[in-house]
Amino acid sequence: MPTRIFKFAILIVVLWFIVLCYLGPTMFQLMEDSRKASNELNRINNAIEQLKTSNAKIRRQLEPSQQGAEPESTAKTLSKIDRLNAKIKKELSSKLENAEASITQLQSELNKAKELNNKPKRGSNSANYEILRRRIGNQIKEMWFLVSASYSKLMKTLPETAKPGFRSMLESFGEIERITEHDFQELISMDGQQYQRDETERKLSTLIQKRLHKLQNPKDCSAAKKLVCSLTKGCGYGCQMHHVLYCFMAAYATKRTLVIDSNGWRYSSKGWKAYFQPVSDTCTHYGDAAEWSKNHEKEQVVNFPIVDSLFPRPKQMPQNVPKEFYERIRQFHGHPFVWWIGQFCKYIFKYSKPIQELIDKKKEEMGFRGPIVGVQVRRTDKINTEAAFHGIKEYMYWVELYYERLKLRQSVEKKRVYLATDDPTVLPEAKQLYPEYEFLSDNDISKSAGLSQRYTDLSLRGVVTDIQLLSETDFLVCTFSSQVCRLAYEIMNYKHTDASQRFRSLDDIYYFGGQEEHRVRALWSNEAKSPRQLSFDMGDILGIAGNHWDGQAKALHHRSGKEGLYPAFKVEDVHDVADYPDYSDLDAET
Repeated sequence: MPTRIFKFAILIVVLWFIVLCYLGPTMFQLMEDSRKASNELNRINNAIEQLKTSNAKIRRQLEPSQQGAEPESTAKTLSKIDRLNAKIKKELSSKLENAEASITQLQSELNKAKELNNKPKRGSNSANYEILRRRIGNQIKEMWFLVSASYSKLMKTLPETAKPGFRSMLESFGEIERITEHDFQELISMDGQQYQRDETERKLSTLIQKRLHKLQNPKDCSAAKKLVCSLTKGCGYGCQMHHVLYCFMAAYATKRTLVIDSNGWRYSSKGWKAYFQPVSDTCTHYGDAAEWSKNHEKEQVVNFPIVDSLFPRPKQMPQNVPKEFYERIRQFHGHPFVWWIGQFCKYIFKYSKPIQELIDKKKEEMGFRGPIVGVQVRRTDKINTEAAFHGIKEYMYWVELYYERLKLRQSVEKKRVYLATDDPTVLPEAKQLYPEYEFLSDNDISKSAGLSQRYTDLSLRGVVTDIQLLSETDFLVCTFSSQVCRLAYEIMNYKHTDASQRFRSLDDIYYFGGQEEHRVRALWSNEAKSPRQLSFDMGDILGIAGNHWDGQAKALHHRSGKEGLYPAFKVEDVHDVADYPDYSDLDAET
């Protein structure tokens, strides 16, 4: 019997050492160890209690078997048990004290780790880190604009004998710039934060899409507040869709259900539902509607005017984003408003079954696949009115640069371009000048985009297809004076975590019609070197009028009231934020 007791005691000690071996390595895992160590402490106490219970049980088992034994033999056996119990208890108590000391030390280290975790760390996606990496990327880009534009101006004045040397110099600098940008992107990829950026974007997009769905499908449509958006604005398709997007953003800003009235739509008598899915499953009708006014909050249903005649103007005007989301958006996106409007595009531009089948068929017939650059050449009604003429070579310059950069990351077997244009002569010209490229285009769409056929179902199907395919390309080259181009860019930005830099505009910077002033803040002071330039101090605010894409931009200096040029790399965008209605009630709905 004493042998059984010793075996049982040894088994307990062995089990305890197994537990201790499990506890030891976990001491190095700071964030989990406090909880695990506390659990082990409870296990130690339980082990002591179990030992007491086991010893008592052994004593009870011994008593019957020892009733006939000699008193002296029984006393010796019990004495050995007591000594063994005392020894085991002493060992366990010592281990218990050591564990308690380790837990105290571990808790202190854990508190220090939490303090360090709250500080911005190199390689984390803190706001400051994200801002700095985008700033560096912008400086690399502006440096190339400056050098390449200066080269073009210089080549016009140089004698022919000097041009080869300067051309070689630009090629060398271009290679250095591309490699620098490539290495910079590689450096960013090493921060280990892309997964977190993707997850932050995915979760926020999911939240917003759920809100929009609940806003568009109120529990009681008859009692819901509504905002009516009419498709009668006298402009082209891109302009009309931006009007719808502005209506939708205003509906969200006033917590109203958007109702689209497509009666009399000049593009198609079939109405919205022939091309897109309904914006609501349950609430698409409205009764009498009041006109938008300063008392709009008192009205159940209001007609929303075009932005040109909007009064009073809501505080949530573009390019404004909700204060609730701003900090999260700028963790993963370089232009928060573009991502924000992209979420409305994501909800509203869901095609009807026939249109989706048309787009899918077109992609299959063309062999639409990546890598591919989207080029939109808008000419017919824009030239000499809203935009200057740009030859195909200007577009293809940026296409070639894109593929040169891409070759540093991967092999490129075929250089593809999706070409969307309202001028049927552009495609044959592009094929002749750039035979090494595969151009995907539909000249029937180009012909239908002409002024004589523009407001027809054929033309509408064409422009819808063009915009969708442009948004699915890897990089977009166009003129942002074109609403079609800007719409494709906005749609592109809900398809990626951050597509803010996947474009090159030959004229305007990005803007949204009817927006508030686009402001920038000076990162560095600047001293004017000519009467045409601006002087400003660090922190000054400027109202930007445009980027010349030659290293210079034009703006109004708020403090001095002077307008002029300045080095574009010395400023950064000021992002406007505003309070929006509380949506916690909709978030809580199942």
